[in-house]
Amino acid sequence: MNTDPIADYLTRVRNAVMAKHRIVEIPTSTVKREITRILFEKGYILNYKFEDGAPGIIKIALKYHPVSKQSAITTLKRVSRPGLRRYVGTDELPRVLNGMGIAVISTSRGMMTDKEARVLGVGGEVICYIS
Repeated sequence: MNTDPIADYLTRVRNAVMAKHRIVEIPTSTVKREITRILFEKGYILNYKFEDGAPGIIKIALKYHPVSKQSAITTLKRVSRPGLRRYVGTDELPRVLNGMGIAVISTSRGMMTDKEARVLGVGGEVICYIS
């Protein structure tokens, strides 16, 4: 049993990037599906596929630069964790690398980036930083 499935998700992606893997498989959940969707929309991964079954799996195709082989994902950092939740209001939304990265926020309107939350004027739980 895993006590922090989001940290496990981020660690699997981080390890796959460091090992230069093309595809990483992760057990699925609703929160992990939303984080994957955000990563795809913001251009950090090439593609993803949800495979349904008894243990659902997310297959993520990682994105690398064609010449330098540098990954699109350089940093994945878990912010809010089970032992210490981090909630922010509208005026306290974090900026990652002065707007070059994203913060994934869980709000009452669903999972979104810090920029989308700022536009909608909502706060919530800061899940992770991605750059």
